[in-house]
Amino acid sequence: MTSPERPAGTSSPAPKASRAGRDLPAAVASAVVLLAAVAVCLATLDGFPFVFLAVAAVCLGIWELRRAFAHRGIVLALEPLVAGAVAMLFGAWYGGAPPLATALAVTALAVMLWRLRAGVDGFVRDATAGIFTAVYLPFLAGFVVLLLRADDGVWRVLTFILVTIASDIGGYAAGVRFGRHPMSPVISPKKSWEGFAGSAVSCMIVGWLSVDHLLDGDWWVGVVLGAVAAVTATLGDLCESVIKRDLGIKDMSQVVPGHGGIMDRLDSLLATVAPTWLLLFYLVEVSPSPGI
Repeated sequence: MTSPERPAGTSSPAPKASRAGRDLPAAVASAVVLLAAVAVCLATLDGFPFVFLAVAAVCLGIWELRRAFAHRGIVLALEPLVAGAVAMLFGAWYGGAPPLATALAVTALAVMLWRLRAGVDGFVRDATAGIFTAVYLPFLAGFVVLLLRADDGVWRVLTFILVTIASDIGGYAAGVRFGRHPMSPVISPKKSWEGFAGSAVSCMIVGWLSVDHLLDGDWWVGVVLGAVAAVTATLGDLCESVIKRDLGIKDMSQVVPGHGGIMDRLDSLLATVAPTWLLLFYLVEVSPSPGI
């Protein structure tokens, strides 16, 4: 028995998005590809290729922010920001925190000098946006390179990534299933307190297991790390939502299918990496031979 024909001019229904508004199959596929790239880079040459991956992600993020700021007539100094990103991340790899901080200072000066060529009008606006971008992207990303420099750096980076991912997955799952009370209706209507609770629980569990099994650290450090990561990852997501709403855009770009732009994936990571570095630096001894 043949199915009834569709009336002329109609088309097949579009695939439904999930309750959280994502194309879930595309989002999962993109996440798998990104995680595979991270795993390969971390498993090669003591993680050194990961620095190149971080530089590429940061430069793509700078490009996205440049396009986003243009919606408000703000012009970013692309060239000094990209050069500064390379200097900050490779400086952090080869020399640690001092080159990272120095490269940030030089980048800020270079951004102001570069903007001088366009004259007086809008100088403070554009230079401020450039310095904000230098701090928000390459400088914060430099802390993941500082994590990587330790003898057990690959495992520290892996712990950081797993805990931050746990925030997203736990928050998404709990929010879709139980979300009833919006956390910030104006900024992010789909983010709920129930989702945050799921994020906190999953972060603390993953933090405990990761610190205990990957870094040979005390279990309570992992729980503290998870609790901190749940807060910082959520705040990072909210801050990026504020930026997009202020600029009048929905996504930074569409370079990551199912997720939007690379900044839509980096927001939680950027907000979480510095506290993670600080906690692990002071509370977990470097182990030359960590393992599962």
